[in-house]
Amino acid sequence: MTTMLLRALGALLCSLVVTAEVMPQGDFNLQGVAGKWYLIGFATNAQWFVSHRAGMKMGTAILTPTADGDLDMAYASLNSDGSCWRMNHLAEKTNLPGKFIFKSQRWNNENDMRVVDVKYDEYALIHTIKTKGGVSTVLNKLYARGTDLSPDLLQKFKQFSLDTGILPENIAILPKNDECPAA
Repeated sequence: MTTMLLRALGALLCSLVVTAEVMPQGDFNLQGVAGKWYLIGFATNAQWFVSHRAGMKMGTAILTPTADGDLDMAYASLNSDGSCWRMNHLAEKTNLPGKFIFKSQRWNNENDMRVVDVKYDEYALIHTIKTKGGVSTVLNKLYARGTDLSPDLLQKFKQFSLDTGILPENIAILPKNDECPAA
């Protein structure tokens, strides 16, 4: 009975960490995030990341606001064999500026994405709650306009990730990588 109670309590605490309300930046400007970003930091407790983390490198994202206020996101990362991994999503705006939702066809999950902190000419901190089969995981990403960020911003990302329930060993600052050629 005690074991069952502890398991239930553990599951409840995990769900509270995942569903804790992380709000987008108050003065979010959709046009400000437009353009090219480099993926500098990646943090999640998702099992696939634990097994693939060692091979991950910096990639790029091109964010393009639509006329309707949505956000077209095009990701690219150069693989070690010279091929490119690419993925696109259309994130739909919500009633809360800086919060978007989208369904990933590739991973078959629902995504609740929030632009938590952004300095439009320097960095963006993105918090996403991914849900598949009733199970939610958190993914935090740190983007930059260039391939380098200050140690203070890297630490801010690490602390934010810890505060949102991600284990220290699942927080990665990605190594630099060549870029994919334009598609």
